Amino acid sequence: MRVVRPVLSLVVATALWLALLHLGFGRSADATARPITERLLHDWQGPSPLDSPEVTTLRRSNPEWDLMARTFTALTFANVAAAAPRGRGPYLEAITRIATETVAEVDAEGPYRFLLPYARRAPFVDGAGRSLFVDGEVALMLAARELFDADPEVEALADVWVTRAREQIERGPALLGESYPDEAWIFCNTVALAAVRLHDVARGDRDAHADLFSRWVASAREHLVDPATGMLASKTGLDGATREGPEGSTIWLSADMLLLVDEAFAREQYRLARAALGRSVLGFAWSREWPLERPGEEDVDSGPTIPIVGASAGASGLALVGARAFGDDAFLAGLLTSLQFAAFPVDGHARYAAGNRLADAVIAYGASTGPLWARAGVRRGAP
Repeated sequence: MRVVRPVLSLVVATALWLALLHLGFGRSADATARPITERLLHDWQGPSPLDSPEVTTLRRSNPEWDLMARTFTALTFANVAAAAPRGRGPYLEAITRIATETVAEVDAEGPYRFLLPYARRAPFVDGAGRSLFVDGEVALMLAARELFDADPEVEALADVWVTRAREQIERGPALLGESYPDEAWIFCNTVALAAVRLHDVARGDRDAHADLFSRWVASAREHLVDPATGMLASKTGLDGATREGPEGSTIWLSADMLLLVDEAFAREQYRLARAALGRSVLGFAWSREWPLERPGEEDVDSGPTIPIVGASAGASGLALVGARAFGDDAFLAGLLTSLQFAAFPVDGHARYAAGNRLADAVIAYGASTGPLWARAGVRRGAP
Protein backbone atom coordinates (compact mmCIF):
# COMPACT_ATOMS: atom_id res chain seq x y z
CA MET A 1 0.00 0.00 0.00
CA ARG A 2 2.95 2.32 0.64
CA VAL A 3 3.74 2.10 -3.08
CA VAL A 4 0.19 1.96 -4.41
CA ARG A 5 -1.11 5.07 -2.65
CA PRO A 6 1.47 7.53 -4.07
CA VAL A 7 1.06 6.05 -7.55
CA LEU A 8 -2.72 6.23 -7.29
CA SER A 9 -2.50 9.80 -6.05
CA LEU A 10 -0.27 10.73 -8.98
CA VAL A 11 -2.69 9.14 -11.42
CA VAL A 12 -5.67 10.97 -9.93
CA ALA A 13 -3.79 14.28 -9.83
CA THR A 14 -2.70 13.86 -13.45
CA ALA A 15 -6.23 13.04 -14.54
CA LEU A 16 -7.59 16.12 -12.76
CA TRP A 17 -4.85 18.28 -14.28
CA LEU A 18 -5.64 17.04 -17.76
CA ALA A 19 -9.37 17.54 -17.23
CA LEU A 20 -8.82 21.14 -16.09
CA LEU A 21 -5.91 22.07 -18.36
CA HIS A 22 -8.14 23.60 -21.04
CA LEU A 23 -9.51 26.14 -18.56
CA GLY A 24 -6.20 27.99 -18.61
CA PHE A 25 -6.38 28.54 -22.35
CA GLY A 26 -9.99 29.52 -22.97
CA ARG A 27 -10.56 32.68 -24.99
CA SER A 28 -13.66 34.04 -26.67
CA ALA A 29 -13.97 34.46 -30.42
CA ASP A 30 -14.26 38.24 -30.15
CA ALA A 31 -11.22 38.50 -27.89
CA THR A 32 -9.28 36.35 -30.34
CA ALA A 33 -10.21 38.37 -33.42
CA ARG A 34 -9.82 41.87 -31.99
CA PRO A 35 -6.03 42.22 -31.52
CA ILE A 36 -5.22 40.52 -34.83
CA THR A 37 -7.71 42.72 -36.65
CA GLU A 38 -6.30 45.88 -35.07
CA ARG A 39 -2.78 44.89 -36.06
CA LEU A 40 -3.81 44.11 -39.66
CA LEU A 41 -5.72 47.40 -39.92
CA HIS A 42 -2.68 49.29 -38.65
CA ASP A 43 -0.58 47.60 -41.33
CA TRP A 44 -2.94 48.75 -44.09
CA GLN A 45 -3.12 52.34 -42.81
CA GLY A 46 0.58 53.03 -43.34
CA PRO A 47 3.08 52.25 -46.10
CA SER A 48 2.02 49.23 -48.09
CA PRO A 49 2.63 46.06 -46.07
CA LEU A 50 3.09 44.24 -49.38
CA ASP A 51 6.71 45.42 -49.36
CA SER A 52 7.35 44.18 -45.82
CA PRO A 53 9.75 41.32 -44.96
CA GLU A 54 6.77 39.42 -43.55
CA VAL A 55 4.97 39.38 -46.91
CA THR A 56 8.21 38.69 -48.79
CA THR A 57 8.76 35.63 -46.62
CA LEU A 58 5.16 34.55 -47.14
CA ARG A 59 5.46 34.85 -50.92
CA ARG A 60 8.72 32.93 -50.89
CA SER A 61 6.94 30.04 -49.16
CA ASN A 62 3.91 30.16 -51.46
CA PRO A 63 2.68 33.10 -53.58
CA GLU A 64 -0.90 31.82 -53.19
CA TRP A 65 -0.68 32.59 -49.49
CA ASP A 66 -0.04 36.27 -50.20
CA LEU A 67 -3.34 36.60 -52.06
CA MET A 68 -5.26 34.47 -49.57
CA ALA A 69 -3.95 36.55 -46.65
CA ARG A 70 -5.29 39.66 -48.36
CA THR A 71 -8.68 38.05 -48.98
CA PHE A 72 -9.14 36.84 -45.42
CA THR A 73 -8.00 40.22 -44.12
CA ALA A 74 -10.53 42.03 -46.32
CA LEU A 75 -13.31 39.68 -45.21
CA THR A 76 -12.37 40.23 -41.57
CA PHE A 77 -12.58 43.99 -42.06
CA ALA A 78 -15.95 43.56 -43.77
CA ASN A 79 -17.26 41.59 -40.80
CA VAL A 80 -16.13 44.33 -38.43
CA ALA A 81 -17.70 46.99 -40.64
CA ALA A 82 -20.98 45.08 -40.75
CA ALA A 83 -21.00 44.55 -36.98
CA ALA A 84 -20.12 48.15 -36.02
CA PRO A 85 -21.43 50.57 -38.67
CA ARG A 86 -20.43 53.76 -36.81
CA GLY A 87 -16.72 52.97 -36.87
CA ARG A 88 -16.53 51.23 -40.21
CA GLY A 89 -14.83 53.97 -42.25
CA PRO A 90 -11.20 52.87 -41.71
CA TYR A 91 -12.08 49.24 -42.40
CA LEU A 92 -13.82 50.06 -45.68
CA GLU A 93 -10.89 52.22 -46.75
CA ALA A 94 -8.56 49.31 -46.01
CA ILE A 95 -10.68 46.85 -48.01
CA THR A 96 -10.65 49.22 -50.98
CA ARG A 97 -6.90 49.60 -50.74
CA ILE A 98 -6.27 45.85 -50.51
CA ALA A 99 -8.53 45.12 -53.48
CA THR A 100 -7.30 47.91 -55.76
CA GLU A 101 -3.61 47.24 -55.07
CA THR A 102 -4.20 43.56 -55.81
CA VAL A 103 -6.02 44.40 -59.06
CA ALA A 104 -3.08 46.59 -60.11
CA GLU A 105 -0.64 43.75 -59.53
CA VAL A 106 -2.69 41.23 -61.51
CA ASP A 107 -3.23 43.71 -64.34
CA ALA A 108 0.52 44.28 -64.49
CA GLU A 109 1.79 40.71 -64.04
CA GLY A 110 -1.13 38.42 -64.82
CA PRO A 111 -2.44 35.58 -62.66
CA TYR A 112 1.03 34.05 -62.35
CA ARG A 113 1.81 36.70 -59.75
CA PHE A 114 -0.06 34.54 -57.23
CA LEU A 115 0.41 31.05 -58.68
CA LEU A 116 2.99 28.38 -57.99
CA PRO A 117 5.59 27.85 -60.77
CA TYR A 118 3.95 24.68 -62.10
CA ALA A 119 1.13 26.86 -63.48
CA ARG A 120 3.40 27.60 -66.46
CA ARG A 121 3.93 23.97 -67.43
CA ALA A 122 0.81 23.90 -69.61
CA PRO A 123 -1.75 26.37 -70.96
CA PHE A 124 -5.16 26.73 -69.35
CA VAL A 125 -7.80 24.62 -71.06
CA ASP A 126 -10.25 27.52 -71.02
CA GLY A 127 -9.33 29.91 -73.78
CA ALA A 128 -9.49 32.95 -71.51
CA GLY A 129 -6.30 31.72 -69.83
CA ARG A 130 -7.31 32.93 -66.40
CA SER A 131 -7.12 31.41 -62.91
CA LEU A 132 -10.34 31.21 -60.92
CA PHE A 133 -8.24 31.16 -57.76
CA VAL A 134 -7.02 34.67 -58.56
CA ASP A 135 -10.18 36.04 -60.16
CA GLY A 136 -12.49 34.60 -57.51
CA GLU A 137 -10.56 35.99 -54.56
CA VAL A 138 -10.29 39.45 -56.11
CA ALA A 139 -14.00 39.31 -56.98
CA LEU A 140 -14.93 38.36 -53.42
CA MET A 141 -12.97 41.25 -51.92
CA LEU A 142 -14.61 43.73 -54.29
CA ALA A 143 -18.10 42.28 -53.83
CA ALA A 144 -17.76 42.40 -50.04
CA ARG A 145 -16.78 46.08 -50.25
CA GLU A 146 -19.76 46.76 -52.53
CA LEU A 147 -22.20 45.89 -49.76
CA PHE A 148 -21.36 49.12 -47.95
CA ASP A 149 -21.00 52.76 -48.93
CA ALA A 150 -21.17 53.44 -52.66
CA ASP A 151 -17.81 53.69 -54.38
CA PRO A 152 -17.98 54.02 -58.19
CA GLU A 153 -14.41 52.72 -58.66
CA VAL A 154 -15.11 49.61 -56.59
CA GLU A 155 -18.43 49.01 -58.34
CA ALA A 156 -16.85 49.23 -61.79
CA LEU A 157 -14.07 46.82 -60.80
CA ALA A 158 -16.55 44.44 -59.19
CA ASP A 159 -18.56 44.28 -62.41
CA VAL A 160 -15.45 43.19 -64.31
CA TRP A 161 -14.00 40.72 -61.83
CA VAL A 162 -17.23 39.07 -60.73
CA THR A 163 -18.25 38.65 -64.37
CA ARG A 164 -14.89 37.06 -65.19
CA ALA A 165 -15.22 34.58 -62.34
CA ARG A 166 -18.84 33.73 -63.12
CA GLU A 167 -18.18 33.24 -66.82
CA GLN A 168 -15.30 30.88 -66.11
CA ILE A 169 -17.63 28.69 -64.05
CA GLU A 170 -20.38 28.80 -66.64
CA ARG A 171 -18.01 27.83 -69.46
CA GLY A 172 -16.77 24.77 -67.59
CA PRO A 173 -18.28 21.44 -68.72
CA ALA A 174 -18.98 20.57 -65.07
CA LEU A 175 -19.69 24.20 -64.05
CA LEU A 176 -16.18 24.51 -62.66
CA GLY A 177 -13.44 27.01 -63.41
CA GLU A 178 -9.71 26.27 -63.47
CA SER A 179 -7.41 27.41 -60.68
CA TYR A 180 -4.42 25.89 -62.49
CA PRO A 181 -4.36 24.38 -65.99
CA ASP A 182 -6.93 21.57 -66.01
CA GLU A 183 -7.21 21.75 -62.22
CA ALA A 184 -10.49 22.86 -60.68
CA TRP A 185 -10.21 23.54 -56.95
CA ILE A 186 -13.52 23.40 -55.14
CA PHE A 187 -12.23 25.92 -52.58
CA CYS A 188 -11.82 28.48 -55.37
CA ASN A 189 -15.09 27.69 -57.10
CA THR A 190 -17.12 28.20 -53.93
CA VAL A 191 -15.29 31.48 -53.25
CA ALA A 192 -16.21 32.67 -56.75
CA LEU A 193 -19.85 31.65 -56.31
CA ALA A 194 -20.00 33.55 -53.01
CA ALA A 195 -18.66 36.62 -54.83
CA VAL A 196 -21.46 36.34 -57.38
CA ARG A 197 -24.09 36.27 -54.64
CA LEU A 198 -22.62 39.23 -52.76
CA HIS A 199 -22.45 41.20 -56.00
CA ASP A 200 -26.09 40.40 -56.73
CA VAL A 201 -27.10 41.50 -53.22
CA ALA A 202 -25.16 44.73 -53.61
CA ARG A 203 -26.99 45.42 -56.88
CA GLY A 204 -30.40 44.80 -55.32
CA ASP A 205 -31.27 41.45 -56.91
CA ARG A 206 -30.15 38.67 -54.58
CA ASP A 207 -31.54 35.93 -56.82
CA ALA A 208 -30.20 37.19 -60.14
CA HIS A 209 -28.14 34.02 -60.52
CA ALA A 210 -30.35 31.59 -58.61
CA ASP A 211 -30.47 29.33 -61.66
CA LEU A 212 -26.67 29.12 -61.79
CA PHE A 213 -26.51 28.22 -58.10
CA SER A 214 -29.18 25.56 -58.51
CA ARG A 215 -27.40 24.03 -61.48
CA TRP A 216 -24.05 24.16 -59.70
CA VAL A 217 -25.33 22.31 -56.64
CA ALA A 218 -27.00 19.69 -58.85
CA SER A 219 -23.76 19.21 -60.77
CA ALA A 220 -21.79 19.06 -57.51
CA ARG A 221 -24.02 16.31 -56.19
CA GLU A 222 -23.50 14.38 -59.41
CA HIS A 223 -19.78 14.91 -59.95
CA LEU A 224 -18.10 16.25 -56.83
CA VAL A 225 -19.58 14.41 -53.84
CA ASP A 226 -17.36 11.59 -52.60
CA PRO A 227 -19.48 8.41 -52.40
CA ALA A 228 -17.72 7.14 -49.27
CA THR A 229 -18.13 10.28 -47.15
CA GLY A 230 -20.76 12.44 -48.87
CA MET A 231 -18.36 15.40 -48.75
CA LEU A 232 -17.18 17.49 -51.67
CA ALA A 233 -13.90 16.54 -53.31
CA SER A 234 -11.11 19.07 -53.03
CA LYS A 235 -9.74 19.01 -56.59
CA THR A 236 -10.97 17.78 -59.97
CA GLY A 237 -10.11 18.12 -63.61
CA LEU A 238 -12.01 20.70 -65.61
CA ASP A 239 -14.38 17.85 -66.56
CA GLY A 240 -15.28 17.28 -62.90
CA ALA A 241 -13.37 14.00 -62.53
CA THR A 242 -12.00 13.79 -58.99
CA ARG A 243 -8.25 14.24 -58.58
CA GLU A 244 -8.17 14.59 -54.79
CA GLY A 245 -10.86 13.61 -52.31
CA PRO A 246 -12.31 15.55 -49.38
CA GLU A 247 -9.89 17.46 -47.16
CA GLY A 248 -10.29 19.71 -44.15
CA SER A 249 -8.36 22.62 -45.65
CA THR A 250 -11.06 22.80 -48.34
CA ILE A 251 -14.37 21.66 -46.89
CA TRP A 252 -14.65 24.01 -43.90
CA LEU A 253 -14.18 27.13 -46.02
CA SER A 254 -16.28 25.78 -48.89
CA ALA A 255 -19.18 25.07 -46.54
CA ASP A 256 -18.97 28.66 -45.27
CA MET A 257 -19.01 30.04 -48.81
CA LEU A 258 -21.86 27.75 -49.82
CA LEU A 259 -24.09 29.35 -47.19
CA LEU A 260 -24.51 32.12 -49.75
CA VAL A 261 -25.26 29.66 -52.53
CA ASP A 262 -27.50 26.96 -51.04
CA GLU A 263 -27.91 27.02 -47.28
CA ALA A 264 -29.29 23.49 -46.99
CA PHE A 265 -26.42 22.02 -49.02
CA ALA A 266 -23.91 24.03 -46.99
CA ARG A 267 -25.29 22.78 -43.69
CA GLU A 268 -25.27 19.22 -44.98
CA GLN A 269 -21.62 19.54 -45.93
CA TYR A 270 -20.73 21.04 -42.57
CA ARG A 271 -22.46 18.25 -40.64
CA LEU A 272 -20.61 15.62 -42.69
CA ALA A 273 -17.28 17.38 -42.17
CA ARG A 274 -17.92 17.78 -38.47
CA ALA A 275 -18.55 14.05 -38.11
CA ALA A 276 -15.65 12.93 -40.30
CA LEU A 277 -12.98 15.47 -39.39
CA GLY A 278 -13.85 17.24 -36.15
CA ARG A 279 -12.35 15.88 -32.91
CA SER A 280 -12.66 17.00 -29.26
CA VAL A 281 -11.00 15.75 -26.09
CA LEU A 282 -10.91 17.31 -22.60
CA GLY A 283 -11.95 20.76 -23.81
CA PHE A 284 -9.51 20.84 -26.75
CA ALA A 285 -10.62 20.44 -30.37
CA TRP A 286 -8.99 20.06 -33.75
CA SER A 287 -9.65 18.96 -37.31
CA ARG A 288 -8.22 16.13 -39.31
CA GLU A 289 -7.12 16.97 -42.83
CA TRP A 290 -8.59 13.80 -44.33
CA PRO A 291 -11.42 11.46 -43.39
CA LEU A 292 -10.37 7.98 -42.32
CA GLU A 293 -12.11 6.56 -45.39
CA ARG A 294 -10.06 8.71 -47.78
CA PRO A 295 -6.52 9.29 -46.44
CA GLY A 296 -4.37 11.72 -48.39
CA GLU A 297 -0.78 12.94 -48.55
CA GLU A 298 0.70 16.02 -46.94
CA ASP A 299 1.29 19.00 -49.22
CA VAL A 300 2.01 22.70 -48.89
CA ASP A 301 -1.65 23.48 -48.09
CA SER A 302 -2.34 20.71 -45.59
CA GLY A 303 0.94 21.20 -43.74
CA PRO A 304 2.20 18.63 -41.26
CA THR A 305 -0.26 16.46 -39.36
CA ILE A 306 0.16 15.09 -35.86
CA PRO A 307 0.30 11.29 -35.95
CA ILE A 308 -2.34 9.14 -34.22
CA VAL A 309 -4.85 11.98 -33.70
CA GLY A 310 -4.43 13.25 -37.26
CA ALA A 311 -4.57 16.90 -36.21
CA SER A 312 -3.81 19.37 -39.02
CA ALA A 313 -2.91 22.98 -38.31
CA GLY A 314 -4.28 24.17 -41.66
CA ALA A 315 -7.54 22.26 -41.38
CA SER A 316 -7.98 23.26 -37.72
CA GLY A 317 -7.54 26.93 -38.56
CA LEU A 318 -10.18 26.76 -41.26
CA ALA A 319 -12.42 24.73 -38.97
CA LEU A 320 -12.71 27.94 -36.93
CA VAL A 321 -14.45 29.47 -39.94
CA GLY A 322 -16.93 26.61 -40.19
CA ALA A 323 -17.64 26.36 -36.47
CA ARG A 324 -18.35 30.08 -36.16
CA ALA A 325 -20.34 30.29 -39.40
CA PHE A 326 -22.60 27.38 -38.46
CA GLY A 327 -23.08 28.25 -34.81
CA ASP A 328 -21.22 25.18 -33.55
CA ASP A 329 -20.27 26.90 -30.30
CA ALA A 330 -18.87 23.90 -28.42
CA PHE A 331 -16.53 22.98 -31.29
CA LEU A 332 -15.56 26.64 -31.71
CA ALA A 333 -14.65 26.95 -28.03
CA GLY A 334 -12.49 23.83 -28.22
CA LEU A 335 -10.72 25.05 -31.35
CA LEU A 336 -9.99 28.42 -29.77
CA THR A 337 -8.64 26.70 -26.67
CA SER A 338 -6.34 24.52 -28.77
CA LEU A 339 -5.21 27.62 -30.64
CA GLN A 340 -4.12 29.40 -27.45
CA PHE A 341 -2.43 26.23 -26.19
CA ALA A 342 -0.56 25.14 -29.32
CA ALA A 343 -0.06 28.19 -31.59
CA PHE A 344 1.82 30.40 -29.06
CA PRO A 345 0.21 33.85 -29.12
CA VAL A 346 2.66 36.77 -29.00
CA ASP A 347 2.47 40.59 -29.11
CA GLY A 348 -0.63 40.67 -26.93
CA HIS A 349 -2.37 37.97 -29.01
CA ALA A 350 -1.95 40.07 -32.16
CA ARG A 351 -0.11 37.24 -33.92
CA TYR A 352 0.74 33.56 -33.41
CA ALA A 353 4.34 32.38 -33.41
CA ALA A 354 3.43 28.99 -34.87
CA GLY A 355 1.80 30.54 -37.94
CA ASN A 356 2.29 33.33 -40.46
CA ARG A 357 0.37 36.29 -41.86
CA LEU A 358 -2.09 34.03 -43.66
CA ALA A 359 -2.73 31.96 -40.54
CA ASP A 360 -3.39 35.12 -38.52
CA ALA A 361 -5.82 36.41 -41.15
CA VAL A 362 -7.66 33.07 -41.23
CA ILE A 363 -7.94 33.11 -37.43
CA ALA A 364 -9.27 36.67 -37.45
CA TYR A 365 -11.83 35.84 -40.14
CA GLY A 366 -12.87 32.60 -38.46
CA ALA A 367 -13.33 34.30 -35.11
CA SER A 368 -15.28 37.24 -36.57
CA THR A 369 -17.32 35.62 -39.34
CA GLY A 370 -21.08 36.11 -39.45
CA PRO A 371 -22.00 39.80 -39.78
CA LEU A 372 -21.02 40.05 -43.46
CA TRP A 373 -23.01 36.98 -44.44
CA ALA A 374 -25.95 38.27 -42.36
CA ARG A 375 -25.87 41.44 -44.44
CA ALA A 376 -26.38 39.18 -47.47
CA GLY A 377 -29.33 37.39 -45.86
CA VAL A 378 -27.66 34.38 -44.17
CA ARG A 379 -28.51 33.79 -40.53
CA ARG A 380 -26.09 32.18 -38.16
CA GLY A 381 -27.57 29.13 -36.47
CA ALA A 382 -26.88 25.62 -35.30
CA PRO A 383 -25.81 23.26 -38.10
